[in-house]
This record gives sequence, structure tokens and C-alpha cells, in this order.
Amino acid sequence: MTAATRTQAAVYTGADRLDIREVELRAPGRGEVLVRIGASGVCGSDRHVLDGDWQMPTPTIMGHEGAGVVEAIGEGVTSLEVGDHVIMTWFYPCGVCASCRQGRTWVCTGSRSEECLLPDGSTPTTLDGNRAFPYLAVGSMSERVVVAEQAAVRIPPGVPFDVAALIGCSIATGVGAVVNDARVQPGRSAVVIGAGGVGLSIIMGLALAGASPIIAADVTDDALALAREFGATHTIRSGADLAERVREIVPDGADFAFEAIGRPDTIALMPATVQRGGTAVIVGLPPQDRPVPIDALALAEEGKSLLGSNYGATVPARDFPLLSRLYLDGKLPIDRLITNRFALQDVNDAFDLMRAGAKGRSVLVF
Repeated sequence: MTAATRTQAAVYTGADRLDIREVELRAPGRGEVLVRIGASGVCGSDRHVLDGDWQMPTPTIMGHEGAGVVEAIGEGVTSLEVGDHVIMTWFYPCGVCASCRQGRTWVCTGSRSEECLLPDGSTPTTLDGNRAFPYLAVGSMSERVVVAEQAAVRIPPGVPFDVAALIGCSIATGVGAVVNDARVQPGRSAVVIGAGGVGLSIIMGLALAGASPIIAADVTDDALALAREFGATHTIRSGADLAERVREIVPDGADFAFEAIGRPDTIALMPATVQRGGTAVIVGLPPQDRPVPIDALALAEEGKSLLGSNYGATVPARDFPLLSRLYLDGKLPIDRLITNRFALQDVNDAFDLMRAGAKGRSVLVF
């Protein structure tokens, strides 16, 4: 494609409902690729924007968990070809900052993805002649997208697009929090607070790592039942007595705790669930400007660690193909995580279902 084209997209303009609008998408420039979207995840991070928890430039083309097929490449693109199946990463690395040179791309300081901008500071989309911002420089709730070359990672074509889309965020985040950040070893105990999409991904990662016992905590029976399907050995109701409930299973407390919701109150509960020398990992992202009260003295006296996990320390070029292979080998049952599939036009129904507490993951299928 050498000229601009029009594409249908889910657009956020400041209200909690998305509008399906026709936006203009320019051709890929230097270092950019055009991808026809096959599926887009409906993630809690998208809901944070719609519900006003996080501020983004508007109008915003929503979606950041995307997978599809490369339809065109811009000048200078060397890692991808037309026809490649790819997963998009919502945090493309710049490749030149100190963090990238150290291989720590998840803390890249040169990426402009959080500004919803391509590396050159542009956006590839316009709405009614005005600039439109693809969410996190992806905007996967659209029939087609233009992204930076480093934001699209080639994967085996045998991975279904709905599965691949989830690898791009929730799976990489959850499994990565276990494997890359916490580095859980076989036989170590863990509690996971929140059995939503990311929480179930953490549970899958713990099962893959050989952790035992794996304790899932949530407020609904349906979520806890699903957690058992994905590898939880024990389930408990989450509440103010969470630490006591955990210690009924592991008397000294767990080796690791993972909070996968992003609620300040549950993050505050987490350190008390781990044993002396244990590690509490914040995976869920809370609303902006919502501080969490933590007993720092108890952390220091008991030698506990509080670890922030950003994107599961994921290196997309390395981890997306690896997670894809684990799925194809039957070691990550990602497809069972998908409980609802929607067309783009029904995207608001998907978010309503999420707000109502639906378990598993919803995916838009194109």
C-alpha cells in the first residue's frame, strides 16, 4: 500500500463509551509496517482509560493487545516481510538508550509509546482531518494499524490470532512476572491475588515454573474455579483476613505473592502474606495518583522484598516467539483463557462484561 486508506476503529473521545469511526491511516514510513489486525484483546488497561483512571491524549484509537498479518513495509525495514504473522508490543524499544543496550528493553527510556507516538513523534492516523492517537502507539482496536518495526514481532503462523493477541500483553506480563522478575524456582510457594486475565497468566507461569503450592485468591467462586483449571492447587476468598487464610495453607507465609488487580487495598495486604525473606510482586496497575500504605518497618525487619513488575520484564523479540512455542507445544493453554469473542462493532459490550466481573478474557476478532 502506497497511499492512505480508511479503516474502521474504536475511538475514545473522553466518554466511557467507544465510538466506531472511520479513520484515515497513512502508508508506512521509514522503519514502519502496516498490519492487518486479526484479533485484539480487551484489556483492563484499556478500561482504565475509558473509566478515567489514566489520562491519554484524545481522540485515542483504543487497543494495545494486537496480532495480525504484515501487509506492507516501509523503507529500511529489515526484520519483517509482507505476509509475516506478528504480535504487537505496546512498549516498543528505542534500541539505543542505556537500558536497551543492556538488554532491559522493558525499561527503555527512549520509547515514545506511552505518549501514543511513533519514534519520529508522528501518529499514522487522523480523524476528521485532525490527529488521532493510537493507544500506546498500537491502537489495535482497528482493522489496520501502522506501527514501528520494533513494535511488531514475527511469530509462527500456526498460533491463532486471538491467542497471539493475548501473548502481547497479559500472557507476557503474567508469565514474565514469574519467570523474569521473581525468578520462581520449582517447589516454591506462591499466592496470586486476583484471578482475572493477568492473574490466570501468573498462575500458568507458576505452574510452568513448578511452584507449589499455588494459592489463588479472589472474591468470586467462578474466578476461583477457573484458577484451579489453570494450575492453582488451593483457592481462598480474598478479604481483610487474607494473610491468615494464606497461613492456613503455608504456616510461615508464601515465598512469593503476586497482586494482579491494581487495587491499592489489596496491594497493601500483600506483604503480610509472604514469609520472612519473601517477595511481594506488584503486577496489577492501580489508578494514577493513588498511593498505597505499606509498613516499611515490617519489610525491613523481616527482610521482605517489594518488587514492581513492568510488563513482566518482557523482551518482545525474545519472549513472544518463546511463549508462542510454549502454546503450540501445549504447555500454555492460552486458548482456554478466552471466554468471549466480539466483533469490533460490539466493543462496548465487551467492556460492559468486564465491568460486570466476567472471568477469563474477551477478544475482538476481525
